[in-house]
Amino acid sequence: MEAAAAAAAAGEEKAGNGHAEGPAAAAGGGGGGGGGLRGCRGFLRRNALVVLTVSGVVAGVALGAAVRGAALGPAQVAYLAFPGELLLRMLRMVILPLVVCSLVSGAASLDTRSLGRLGGIAIAYFLGTTLLASGLAVALGFIVRPGAGASALNAPVLGLPGALPATSKETVDSFLDLVRNLFPANLVAAAFRTYATEYKILLRNTTSGNLTQEKIPVGTEIEGMNILGLVLFALVLGVALKKLGPEGEDLIRFFNSFNEATMVLVSWIMWYVPIGIMFLVGSKIVEMEDIVLLVTSLGKYIFASILGHFIHGGIILPLIYFAATRQNPYRFLLGLITPFATAFATCSSSATLPSMIKCIEENNGVDKRISRFILPIGATVNMDGAAIFQCMAAVFIAQLNNVDLNAGQIFTILVTATASSVGAAGVPAGGVLTIAIILEAIGLPTNDLSLILAVDWIVDRTTTVVNVEGDALGAGILNYLNEKEKKDKEQELKEVNVEAVANNKSEAETSPLVTHKTQVSNATNAADPESKESVL
Repeated sequence: MEAAAAAAAAGEEKAGNGHAEGPAAAAGGGGGGGGGLRGCRGFLRRNALVVLTVSGVVAGVALGAAVRGAALGPAQVAYLAFPGELLLRMLRMVILPLVVCSLVSGAASLDTRSLGRLGGIAIAYFLGTTLLASGLAVALGFIVRPGAGASALNAPVLGLPGALPATSKETVDSFLDLVRNLFPANLVAAAFRTYATEYKILLRNTTSGNLTQEKIPVGTEIEGMNILGLVLFALVLGVALKKLGPEGEDLIRFFNSFNEATMVLVSWIMWYVPIGIMFLVGSKIVEMEDIVLLVTSLGKYIFASILGHFIHGGIILPLIYFAATRQNPYRFLLGLITPFATAFATCSSSATLPSMIKCIEENNGVDKRISRFILPIGATVNMDGAAIFQCMAAVFIAQLNNVDLNAGQIFTILVTATASSVGAAGVPAGGVLTIAIILEAIGLPTNDLSLILAVDWIVDRTTTVVNVEGDALGAGILNYLNEKEKKDKEQELKEVNVEAVANNKSEAETSPLVTHKTQVSNATNAADPESKESVL
């Protein structure tokens, strides 16, 4: 009877399942559709900032194309760019506290050995990638030949302002200024001024009665944050606070709290980025007088520069990341779309730094100590995109003037571009100023720099994207190496502990004297406890 009852129950259950199968399947299908909708909604919620930022770029292009036919005057264009100007001002506002506090807290959180090791790897990475970028640009310049047949180009034909005055700054003085800026005489003044050499021309009479000009270097202060001096001071201060031990902990906590508060401000500013980007891109498109003429006249130069940026940023840098970490570099870069869009719109590595730090920590899980130590340094000294831009411009101007570059001049271009990109300002059109140094070093005229400035607003966008991409991938490599070293140390400690336990057991098992003595004593204690008491 029990078997019959069980069979009846099974039949009822089966029948119940059969009756419920249709509605359940329908509900499951509806749940699948609802799940897909919920998944799409969740994706948009998680990536709302990325979607809004990319939409801001597209809307900016559409806005510029639509307003371009309205023939706005300079005042109206300035009003159109006002929301974008607010974005740049807000981003620049947080650069100083972000750089100083993040470097102090980052240097103080790392021990001296790790700091030296990571710093050495970072310097080797920065120099190596910049040299690769410079070599790639020179090679592409000789392959594409952007300046061949363009000797008839000049500023008046393209409707540009007159040629820039030739710079008279010596290459040696440029590098000396770089070293001087590493050691600012006044930290407060370094927040808004930087050192630069200018020249005073003196006329002297010679013994033959002729007048000669003598150029005397004179040090001056120009507008612009001395970011190099602030970076070096913050690093040294962080190491000094670490050396103080308990006495420096209060100040370290202060900088950590200041840094976290600054990152909160950055997270608020990031929600304004899509609006600012839209008006920045739109106003820049409206400003250009004749885009078609510029692109057709300087198209080969623009193509060669952007091609160099694409090869370096899309192939070479990801290959370096993959070789160092054996991880997918494009998945890593996918989490940094917002900083890349910010770099594309603002053309400023420094202005992109806040969003880069936020996204690389939250989306890619990079350790705060690594990101806040390496990214401010990278935004200052690692300029792969700028090196490509400068070398391509030098080759372009040489071909424009029908000058065949020899091996010595090519080597000079590579070394000078690598060194001068370190001191390039992380602001829009900052690399144009360093091109004059390269041209002076190889003996080429600087009169054609106005042609570079004419299309700089196009090329500078991909330049900045490659600059910040190199910084981000460098931080990812350092984070991987740091995590790997920590895992290796933990594994070594585990192996040491296991070996110690195994050795103790083996000694206990293999030593007959110890075993016999222990057994005898145990047997004695167990067999005759009263004898021990009686003896005592």
